[in-house]
Amino acid sequence: MMQMTMENKSSVSEFILMGLTDQPELQLPLFVLFLMNYTATVMGNLTLMNLICLNSNLHTPMYFFLFNLSFIDFCYSMVFTPKMLMSFILEKNTISFGGCMAQLFFFLFFVNSESYVLTAMAYDRYVAICKPLTYKVIMSPKICCLLIFSSYLMGFASAMAHTGCMIRLSFCDSNIINHYMCDIFPLLPLSCSSTYVNELMSSVVVGSAIILCCLIILISYAMILFNIIHMSSGKGWSKALGTCGSHIITVSLFYGSGLLAYVKPSSAKTVGQGKFFSVFYTLLVPMLNPLIYSLRNKDVKLAVKKTWKRITS
Repeated sequence: MMQMTMENKSSVSEFILMGLTDQPELQLPLFVLFLMNYTATVMGNLTLMNLICLNSNLHTPMYFFLFNLSFIDFCYSMVFTPKMLMSFILEKNTISFGGCMAQLFFFLFFVNSESYVLTAMAYDRYVAICKPLTYKVIMSPKICCLLIFSSYLMGFASAMAHTGCMIRLSFCDSNIINHYMCDIFPLLPLSCSSTYVNELMSSVVVGSAIILCCLIILISYAMILFNIIHMSSGKGWSKALGTCGSHIITVSLFYGSGLLAYVKPSSAKTVGQGKFFSVFYTLLVPMLNPLIYSLRNKDVKLAVKKTWKRITS
């Protein structure tokens, strides 16, 4: 049924992904660079997920959320990176209409889910620092599972809404996407039908979701800051900052680069800038997250040592 809908709504059977650059001398260096990035992303997130599973000292709400963050980073890098790598070695990198819509759906699903998981992690840090005596009661396994389920559900709903609106459009002129993946804003200019609903969806729904998530994160950290200001001991300050530092860096990188990629005028110059910032939050952030949480975290370092001893003993 969906296939028939696609055929009726669009005379374009495939799209051509332009990739990052059309300069031949940069193709091979960029292929090697992003292949290394992809390998590091997959290995880093798989390693962190395995460490959390294998070490009982990491079976806490904080690491439960971190496991899901790594899982999302691992999955959504696989949605578009292999196709992106092909653009560096193929003369014409094509993707079918159905494949493009599938890529769009899964990308939006994982990136929106990550936004809500980061929000849940901020709430978890707020409870851990501001309500330590009731932390285990508030952040019970049931509540943690509910927060994660809600994050994935919101991501799924957003992806379904955007992809559904995209499928209803007609694409009958150019089929060249000035990007390395199928995303909302590179696809909209190719439509020969009204994109008003899509633009409204992007502005209202996405804007509301970002504002909601950012507001919860900001309130959580405002409460944390208020709490640590009233801490008498330097040890309390150090523990609070150590606990929140990695999350603050991750949130700043994710939302900062994401906003720079999308909140911009649609000129030819800024399309290239948008692709650059998209690379940052779609490729670099998933690679950096395991490093950020590992290098700044004593529990993860201890888990690495324990796991290494098990392997070598």
